[in-house]
Amino acid sequence: MRDDVVPPGRPLIVGLGGTSRPGSSSERALTLALDRCRARGCATETVVGPLLDLPGFDPTDPHRTPAALRLIRLLRECEGVIVSTPSYHGGFSGLIKNALDYTEDMARDPAPYLQDRPVGILVTAYGAQGMGTALSAMRSVVHALRGWPTPYGATIDSTAKPFAGEPPAPVVAQIHRVADQVADFVFMRRATMPAHREERT
Repeated sequence: MRDDVVPPGRPLIVGLGGTSRPGSSSERALTLALDRCRARGCATETVVGPLLDLPGFDPTDPHRTPAALRLIRLLRECEGVIVSTPSYHGGFSGLIKNALDYTEDMARDPAPYLQDRPVGILVTAYGAQGMGTALSAMRSVVHALRGWPTPYGATIDSTAKPFAGEPPAPVVAQIHRVADQVADFVFMRRATMPAHREERT
């Protein structure tokens, strides 16, 4: 279930990720993370599958597809983000990078790019070799966008097909830890700076 309208008092967490193929391992991991956020009292929206397959970002072209406009609207409204990416040859997905490039449309916002948002990161890969480098690269991009990567980032080896049935408890625990840190940060920020959302709008 996704929330089309954020209920009053519930922070919005946006999930960004997966591949253009619905039901990928990275999308399944993202779903578990967002389920956890909802259990913590957050509202969620997702940008996955075909919605992630946006035209290549062109800062000189003002035209935006409906999917791109939705992405930017959600990122403007959200208080936290979870990014789930496959690792391709040691790096993260080009679809994810292109989607994040669209935050350039937020450059002149009161809180530009991902400023003030905690960002949880999930990485899935066939084998352990490329997961660390993909996670590190993803953290660097989040820093450049003024977001706050959560201290914990989950790396999930897809070789054993952990999402073929009920995911193993250690995998679920990793994903929940990322989701919990995003939710914890959002609620702590709300408690200490209750007007921060209004300052962005």
